Amino acid sequence: MQDKNLKIVFMGTPGFAVESLKALLDAGKNIVGVITAPDKPSGRGKKMQSSPVKQFAERYHLRLLQPYNLKDPGFLSELKALKPDLNVVVAFRMLPEVVWSLPESGTINLHASLLPQYRGAAPINWAIINGEKQTGVTTFFINHQIDTGSILFQEKVDIGSSETAGELHDRLMTIGANLVVKTVNSIAEGSIQPVPQDSLLTGEKIRQAPKIFKENCRINWSDSVDNIYNFIRGLSPYPAGWTEFVSAENKYQIKIFKAEKVVLRHSVAFGSIETDGKKILRIASAGGYIDVLNLQLAGKRQLGIIEFLRGFAETEKYRAI
Repeated sequence: MQDKNLKIVFMGTPGFAVESLKALLDAGKNIVGVITAPDKPSGRGKKMQSSPVKQFAERYHLRLLQPYNLKDPGFLSELKALKPDLNVVVAFRMLPEVVWSLPESGTINLHASLLPQYRGAAPINWAIINGEKQTGVTTFFINHQIDTGSILFQEKVDIGSSETAGELHDRLMTIGANLVVKTVNSIAEGSIQPVPQDSLLTGEKIRQAPKIFKENCRINWSDSVDNIYNFIRGLSPYPAGWTEFVSAENKYQIKIFKAEKVVLRHSVAFGSIETDGKKILRIASAGGYIDVLNLQLAGKRQLGIIEFLRGFAETEKYRAI
């Protein structure tokens, strides 16, 4: 099949997907349709908000579909009318077989890990939380089970020792977009060589990357300083690791977005707060301290530690739990 005849339907929703759609357009690919999530209310005013992919598609006058139900007969009729040769999926929802099996050349997906490691909804977060030194991006063919299809291409990426999930997300977004174009080119040329994931299993423990919920983001100050540091990095900027500052009179929920670790033996109770009231706020954990650099009181804006301490009185009376 010649590349100029490869009709592509793109499916995605967040900003991470926009970069891949843009890269395909920049490479001259024939995008015959874009599928994204329906608009939804957002913010205090509950105004209807379009997805980043929709906003981009409208800017480039691309054919747009926003189905609530991917099995809806009306949507399926519209999809079939596009006669796609290939579906490209980046950060979208689970597809029914009637959708992913439709194109002659199949449906490819971009995943932000080195499959088969970190299958699931939050691979970037979990790689950092688990203290990985390396991750990457993978393109693969979608099949019946989530993130298990045959691998097409991968690119490895080193994780910086202080890198946050947000920073890694932005790097993988660009690297992944280039990998999507490379994959589409290979499929169009007929040179693609899928590799079953089972052939890559070597007995190594397979780590999963399930969706992260707020209740799972509470910091455990009795954990090691390394684990807590990775936990904070892996949840920053969203959904963010959180704790409570508690005194005899008050209790505040605090999100921590940026911190440094201090490895130091001590006998201080875990969760104890030490501060000079000016520019240092450190919290004791097993084997060291976490120096908080950027944080947010519930319902307030993010603050650097100097500005926070200027307005948060008697911090030394609190402890973190």
